[in-house]
Amino acid sequence: MDKALAQLKTISREDYAKVKGLAAIVRPLRSVLFKTPDEYGMTGWKDLVIPSDDGIPLEAWYIPAKGGESNKLIIFNHALPMCRAGFPGHLGEPWSQYDAVEIDFVIQYKHLTDAGYNVLTYDIRNHGNSSAANGGLSGIGQWEWRDCVGVKRYVDRHPRLGKMTVGLYSQCMGGNSQYHAIHRHPELFDNVRCMVSPMVVSMAAIYDAFSELQGVRQYQELIDLELLKMGAFVAAEMTPHLWAASVKMPVLMVQVLKDAWTRNPEDAQKTFDLLGSKEKELFWIENTTRRFKDGYNHFGRHPETVLAFFAKHMK
Repeated sequence: MDKALAQLKTISREDYAKVKGLAAIVRPLRSVLFKTPDEYGMTGWKDLVIPSDDGIPLEAWYIPAKGGESNKLIIFNHALPMCRAGFPGHLGEPWSQYDAVEIDFVIQYKHLTDAGYNVLTYDIRNHGNSSAANGGLSGIGQWEWRDCVGVKRYVDRHPRLGKMTVGLYSQCMGGNSQYHAIHRHPELFDNVRCMVSPMVVSMAAIYDAFSELQGVRQYQELIDLELLKMGAFVAAEMTPHLWAASVKMPVLMVQVLKDAWTRNPEDAQKTFDLLGSKEKELFWIENTTRRFKDGYNHFGRHPETVLAFFAKHMK
């Protein structure tokens, strides 16, 4: 903190505004539910409210497989600052200030349900239509693991869902949260067959990349101080590296190789190497630097890799 306090004395007003803006990433902008499963002709889906492990109400959709409910369930979650529908950057400000692109998760549910999977997807706390918690801040997994636990407990206690073969699709902040949940309650996830894990990321890598783009890379300590002032965690605490060794199930990790918004391949490769899984694959998305446009939409556009992985492990 001494270094951060020294930086505070010398930083320009303009650069300090950038630092505070970077810290504010963990106060997520809420994305609207700009489409539903009706958009792609999915039928029989339901709205649900599921309690997190600490009682926070989480808004969710349950979407049965095409042609009727099957015996296979994918629990699907999302990234910051998205929601179960995706990200509405194409609708303009304020979302376009992140990236003026649409991220469509609903088409991904269509791929899954067409392939015979039921889908349970939910808004993480402080996102979408789910309730506020923790001062409206995201811990990038440090609080949100409770949502993953609550949803899995709901599934296990449900008379029909609890008998299904379960797989996970846990991405970015939601993936970090899932790793942490598995670390906290390994017994709860022993019966999960596999996990697809797109875009998990360390906030230190995000802050290093973003601050370089904005010309304030020398102020990492000051970013941490601003995070602490908000009541959030410092960057080094918000990483899947801390929990990856506890993940034992088969994992397919998906990452943008030359992601302009993080430090790949280094950060993702470290997470992958730390995974405790005996069976694990790392799929690199190439020929792009666009995390939002091309990373989160990859499954929607090219479903074959994810579907092949689930088909292998969800038998």
